[in-house]
Amino acid sequence: MSIDSIYVHKMWDDNELSKMVRGGVPFPMLSDAGGRVGKAFGIFDEDAGVETRGRFIIDPEGVVQGYEVLTPPVGRNISESLRQVQAFQVVRESKGKEATPSGWKPGKVTLKPGPDLVGKVWEVWKTDMAFD
Repeated sequence: MSIDSIYVHKMWDDNELSKMVRGGVPFPMLSDAGGRVGKAFGIFDEDAGVETRGRFIIDPEGVVQGYEVLTPPVGRNISESLRQVQAFQVVRESKGKEATPSGWKPGKVTLKPGPDLVGKVWEVWKTDMAFD
């Protein structure tokens, strides 16, 4: 979502994003003309009429599960955003019985939270995640 129109989003997806992400972004881009949503999340600069680059992962109940806010000169990482959405989905589907370690990717080992995991996360990370 940005303050750009849906037409600017379509041009951005057709001419840029589809070349960076095979098939383009797999979700709709929304327009926040006027910055109402940006104001609610504290990322709309009314004086300049622009939004700071922010990414908010919101679950189906409307709870913010993750967010990142960057100043305009710094680009975001679409692949990382998609990876995080997938990780939140795995955790949600497991009803909290699984956790995803740093750098987790779909198909990789998840963690089972509990006392037995304390001090052993590095073992899973070392064998399944390192240098991936």
